[in-house]
Amino acid sequence: MELPDVQSTCPDVRINLTRVGVKNVKKLVEVARPGKRPVIFISTFDVFVDLPGSLKGANLSRNFEVIDEVLQQATDGEVEEIENLCSVVARRLLDRHEYAERTEVLMVSQFMVRRETPVSETSCQEVVNVHASAVAQRNDESPIIRKSIGAEVTGMTACPCAQNIMKDHATHVLAGLGVEEETIQRFLAEVPMASHNQRGKGFLAIETDDDQHVSLEKIIKILKDSMSARIYELLKRGDESYVVMEAHKNPRFVEDCVREMAKKVIAQFRNLAGDSVVTIKQTNEESIHQHDAYAERKATIAELVGELGDIV
Repeated sequence: MELPDVQSTCPDVRINLTRVGVKNVKKLVEVARPGKRPVIFISTFDVFVDLPGSLKGANLSRNFEVIDEVLQQATDGEVEEIENLCSVVARRLLDRHEYAERTEVLMVSQFMVRRETPVSETSCQEVVNVHASAVAQRNDESPIIRKSIGAEVTGMTACPCAQNIMKDHATHVLAGLGVEEETIQRFLAEVPMASHNQRGKGFLAIETDDDQHVSLEKIIKILKDSMSARIYELLKRGDESYVVMEAHKNPRFVEDCVREMAKKVIAQFRNLAGDSVVTIKQTNEESIHQHDAYAERKATIAELVGELGDIV
C-alpha cells in the first residue's frame, strides 16, 4: 500500500517560505588528490531550499541523499576540491527539489594542517576552521550559482602603542646611564621593546561566480601573514624566542591586520571578477583589558582595487 505524501498537500496558510531544510548535519568529508593522500575535513552542513505556498513541506530526506552522493563523488575524485563541494551540492538540490527556485548550502569544517616550527623544524599540527557556502538560483538555461570559500586562523599580535611607550622609557633610561644616542638607536633597532600581546583570530572569505577559482591554501597563508606572528602548538626554546621577536618586530593594531589582508587579497586575487565580494574580520583577544578589539571590511574586488591602486 502506497503511503500518503503529506508534504505535497496544500498547507492551511498558503505563504512562501524563504528557507526550509536541515541544520547541523555532521559529515566526514574526504577529498581525493591525485598522487597525494586524501584531505580529511570534519564538517557541519546547513542545507536549505525555498518552498512555495502550495506545498505543506519539503522532502528533507532528499537533502541528506544529495550530501551523501556528493561526498562519495569527492572520495572517488569526481569533486576534486573542497572549494567546489558546496556549489555541487547546491546545483544537485535544484534537480531533486523541482519546486524550488533557490537552494543554499553552508559548510563549516575543521581542517588539520601539518606544520614545522621556524627554528627547530619540529613537526606539529594546527586546526584551521574552513567556511564554505553556495547559493543556486534556478534559471531558464542553467542555474546561477554564487559560491564562497574562507577560513579562520589564529595568530599573535603585539600592540604598537604600548611598544612605543616602552621604547620611549628605554631611551630615557639608557641615556641616563650615559649610553650615547647612536648606540641607543642601534640597540633599539636590533632589540624590539616589550608590548602587551593579543591572540588574534582572522577571518577571510571570498565570494565569486561558480566558474571562478579561489585557493583555500592562499587564503590561509594571507591570514597567517597578516598578523604580527604565526603561532604553533609546540615550541622549543629557539622557536619561542623567534616567535616573540618576530611579533615585536612587526607590531600591528587590529585595524592593521584587516588592511594587510585586503592588500594581500588584491596581490593574490586581482584577476578575479570585479563583483567578487571579500569579507575580512579580525578579533584580537586583549591581554590587559577585559574586552576584545575588532575590525572588519566587506568590499568587492573592484572597490579594493580602486582604493589600493598600485600599492600592492
